[in-house]
Amino acid sequence: MQLLIFILIFPLLWIVSILPHRIFYGVSDIVFFLVYHVFGYRKKIVLSNLKLTFPDKTDSEHKEIRIKFYKHMCDMFMEMVKTMNMSKEDVKKRYNVVNIELLKEIEKEKSVLIVCSHYANWEWNVSINNYVNSKGYAVYQKIGNKYFDQWIKKVRSRWNTTPILQKDTVKTVLNNERNHIRSAYGMVSDQSPPYSRAQYWSNFMGLNVPVFNGAEVLAKKLDLAVVFLKVTKAKRGYYKAEFIPITQSGKNTEKNAITDQFLKLTEDQIRTQPEYYLWTHRRWKHAGKKPKHNKG
Repeated sequence: MQLLIFILIFPLLWIVSILPHRIFYGVSDIVFFLVYHVFGYRKKIVLSNLKLTFPDKTDSEHKEIRIKFYKHMCDMFMEMVKTMNMSKEDVKKRYNVVNIELLKEIEKEKSVLIVCSHYANWEWNVSINNYVNSKGYAVYQKIGNKYFDQWIKKVRSRWNTTPILQKDTVKTVLNNERNHIRSAYGMVSDQSPPYSRAQYWSNFMGLNVPVFNGAEVLAKKLDLAVVFLKVTKAKRGYYKAEFIPITQSGKNTEKNAITDQFLKLTEDQIRTQPEYYLWTHRRWKHAGKKPKHNKG
């Protein structure tokens, strides 16, 4: 069944990926109409998240953000599909890294963790490796359909980036450090960990929630540098990426400082333009619960 689904859907995705941009975004508008108005995909979850995190906004403001978010989400999904046939020149034009020299300077000294959130277009973050010589890795979670999982890995590998499963991250980093292979590791770090395994709780968007601190643990253990990748949407189909240093030395950073700084930078992005955050996830589902254990 998985193969049949892939065989039926993949040709459509390929055709969409080669469309001229003007027609391509017209298709995205149609997808938005279907997702939002016909199927109503997770509309209640999005509205609930917005009310939790922006309690001072009115109902009409919440709904306005929700509509803008769905339009962007459909664009972002379509742009991931577009990656299949985008040239290096095209992605550089549409995903502009404004201070790549900062990353290059850090990589002269040590390997670096690049932490980011589900904001703007995180799929095109893998194109950063077009600008640097060090080996790049993108940490991801496996997709249930193995054929689509293979496809996603192939798409994310187009610009010299190696996708690695979340469970293999520590092993990969340790192996590279032992062999003195200087590398950059991209991690989307704003997901909600399972309640039973949450090790650290912190304030995020005004709510006390469990947060992943794996990037910090890794940085402190192996003394990695950490930078935040701030991506903003300049206009439809165009993004600006900027590196913001968090620490040059993980082992010499105070406990929880890396995680808390990441949360603050992510929150600043969301509060500035909330429509570009991924609101369909149940990110605040454990808000208000009592932590089982908190190693903070």
